Amino acid sequence: MKDNHIANQGKFQDPFVTAKGEERAHVTLSNPQTLWFNTGTLCNIACTNCYIESSPKNDALVYITADEVSEYLQQLTERSWNVREIGITGGEPFMNPEIIEILTRSLDAGYDVLLLTNAMQPMMRKSVRAGLVPLIEKYRDKLTFRISLDHFTQEKHDEVRGPGSFERTIEGMEWLRDQGAQIASAGRLLWDETEEDARRGLGELFAKHRFDIDPQNPAQCVLFPEMDENVEVPEITTACWGILDVKPESVMCASSRMVIKRKGAAKPSVLACTLLPYAPEFELGETLEQAERPVRLNHPHCAKFCVLGGASCSG
Repeated sequence: MKDNHIANQGKFQDPFVTAKGEERAHVTLSNPQTLWFNTGTLCNIACTNCYIESSPKNDALVYITADEVSEYLQQLTERSWNVREIGITGGEPFMNPEIIEILTRSLDAGYDVLLLTNAMQPMMRKSVRAGLVPLIEKYRDKLTFRISLDHFTQEKHDEVRGPGSFERTIEGMEWLRDQGAQIASAGRLLWDETEEDARRGLGELFAKHRFDIDPQNPAQCVLFPEMDENVEVPEITTACWGILDVKPESVMCASSRMVIKRKGAAKPSVLACTLLPYAPEFELGETLEQAERPVRLNHPHCAKFCVLGGASCSG
């Protein structure tokens, strides 16, 4: 018989109350640590199950400019957020024509910078590499390149990212290694293997290529849970904090926000979460001051990824 079940039916409707009528949990921006900038959703590849649906054709989030980034860096000072880290994500950030200037301004302002990339052709263009070399030399300990490496085998990585992706990513990682850049990795727990097996396999790959990444360190080697919206997940209530022994301040939206620019918008806006760029209820306003309000955990990702999965995009 055909399964007509729709996951999470009736759930995640009311920002204040769950489907069972219980008070929905919320998270306060209690300790801002990371401000993310999405440089645009365009990417050189189209991965299966991409969190943000990036592709060579998706320009729903357009390129953010260096001047727009500078405006938010100024707001960080004005609002006294005491952020330590600027996160750069996409799409593929190296598609953005102002990425070197964005990195330069963020680093010159004194922040650590975490840049998420697939380390493929956009990064390996001659002009981009020429811009990166002096930044790596000057800010070696402040700039981290987190490379998307979905699996330690070519077969499974290419299953997600397309034929030849693994080899090109390894080539990019080797170039960064040879520049003395600080690198990390991010992968997925998609396959029928334990986290222990995944970290063991990645460790062997890192050793083979002399990548200075500790596979057992979750900050250097991130493994994200799969985000399948067809899977049934519980809604998080205020009572769940005690039941699950999870503190609200440990959830990602307690310590970070993301700036995006939507196609056709006059100005960028600030989101509660890096994973929900297309959910309007998670758009908090155009300024950091507006983005200081609490976030209601009214989405399946809030439950599976953050509260139950314990995952975070930050370093």
